[in-house]
Amino acid sequence: MTQLSVIIITLNEAANIEACLDALSFADEIIVLDGASTDGTADLARARGAAVHVSQEWLGFGNQKNRALDLARCPWVLSIDADERVTPELSRQIRQVMLEGTANAYEIPRLTQFCGHWIHHCGWTPDRVLRLFKRDQARFSDDLVHERVLLSGGAAGHLTSPLLHYSYPTPSHYWRKLEQYSKAWAEQRHARGQKCSMLRAALAGVVAFLRSYVFRLGFLDGAMGFAVCAMQAQAAFGKYFALYCLNHKNDLFPNPPPV
Repeated sequence: MTQLSVIIITLNEAANIEACLDALSFADEIIVLDGASTDGTADLARARGAAVHVSQEWLGFGNQKNRALDLARCPWVLSIDADERVTPELSRQIRQVMLEGTANAYEIPRLTQFCGHWIHHCGWTPDRVLRLFKRDQARFSDDLVHERVLLSGGAAGHLTSPLLHYSYPTPSHYWRKLEQYSKAWAEQRHARGQKCSMLRAALAGVVAFLRSYVFRLGFLDGAMGFAVCAMQAQAAFGKYFALYCLNHKNDLFPNPPPV
């Protein structure tokens, strides 16, 4: 049998980690790389049989996932987040394609829940994420946020059973992630020398709403679809506005208050 390692990076995921791990009984090895959680995440993961490693240093999502990948020992690797769930149908399909070996990596369709409602449009579905791959054929990009799996060669195959994503149980979860991702995205782009005007930030928000609500049929998801599209517009504006503030830091804050 071809063996599978599952890798998960965590930080204060006590509300999610047990359900996540309970759905991974088909894996031969589960590795949790924890970022020094203060809510007992590491202990809960150990109690579920995961091999837990703790890292005090945070260098971004890409580097953290590469650290977890380096700890894996099986030929195949499945990378998931603590707020994602592998269904029995998906686990069977993963085992099947690993045995067939027709590709070195596979994209998995992801279905996301927002405030208790599954979102089927808005650009959220289909959301194909490359998560299953041969360990010696892939690495993660070193991006601070929105990291990607980089394959050594060959095209990825496609699975059909969805990975369930419970990312936003309440609006406050969305706003917290928005702040975190916007800051990391802006810092990364600023370090690369990218510039941004206020007009660019405003247009990003307008375009994001029209694209997700009209062209990607967000209106078909009803009231929650409108909420998702409005928040996506805020997210688009927010990350460019954060970049604008970094570009004009000295102009906006010529005399920062002492810490």
